[in-house]
Amino acid sequence: MSELGGLHHVTAITGDAKGNLDFYTRVLGMRLVKRTVNQDDVSAYHLFYADAKGSPGTDLTFFDWPLTPPNQPGAPGIGPIALRVGGRESLDWWAETLTKAGVEHGGIGERLGRESLAFSDPEGQRLELVADGGLAGGVPWKGSPVPAEHQVKGLHGVTLTSARPQLTERVLVESMGFRESGRRELPGGGTEHLLEVGPGGPGAEVVLSMPAELKYARQGKGGVHHVAYRVPDADTQLDWRERIQAAGLQPTPVIDRFYFKSVYFREPGGILFEIATDGPGFAADEPEEALGEKLALPPFLEPERERIEAGLIPI
Repeated sequence: MSELGGLHHVTAITGDAKGNLDFYTRVLGMRLVKRTVNQDDVSAYHLFYADAKGSPGTDLTFFDWPLTPPNQPGAPGIGPIALRVGGRESLDWWAETLTKAGVEHGGIGERLGRESLAFSDPEGQRLELVADGGLAGGVPWKGSPVPAEHQVKGLHGVTLTSARPQLTERVLVESMGFRESGRRELPGGGTEHLLEVGPGGPGAEVVLSMPAELKYARQGKGGVHHVAYRVPDADTQLDWRERIQAAGLQPTPVIDRFYFKSVYFREPGGILFEIATDGPGFAADEPEEALGEKLALPPFLEPERERIEAGLIPI
């Protein structure tokens, strides 16, 4: 059976869709490639930011849940989200640009052998820009306010904080095919383990954080909902679903999200994982040049368009 191809997307939570759209497109320069709704809660926007084409592995998405309390980091939880940029020169550019935009950051540092720049969005969503050494990444967006050579190129990785970290690590390694490629001591005690899957490197990494003292998380706006891993097609996804089920992890049936197909499962440490297909992709219902400009609904929600639009605040 083929390996997982790395990260497909990360889905986070916002309580301010308009402000979220402004920050991720105007400040970070990502493209809004799909303006749709949460298919399980059509009162909420689901916004997808990515490269010019919405390529798998470049998607950072948000559910808009204004009434959700602020996120409280801890276990189980996901974050920071690491986004790929070019080399050190891109990090230097971003440090200056974020400062000019009034975004506080921690300066350029190193974590597990990767140069990175840590900061948060206006709702406290923890983010990192990580230098990928100039490796090939997503397709630059011509409409971005960010120069092509410094644009976000996709997902680099995520940090997982598990309520049962040893069991989470076992699932990642034994059931999902990850392998450890680095480790470091945490300043407050404990360790972080760098795990890779498939090709490894940018877009195929997770960091499993094992702090000496765990704090309980409260998921909310400014936090992350789930992380999705890539498979090329529906047949491979079914193979992976069988493997996950054989490991006793109770995956959902395949759910057709129209832009991709999804299987979800919660690992023993409480973190929600998804296995998603690379296709059909976001151009399934919009031409590439018009991605994200209008509210897009999958065919099964189209009959409800008038009702759904009436319940959404225009952004």
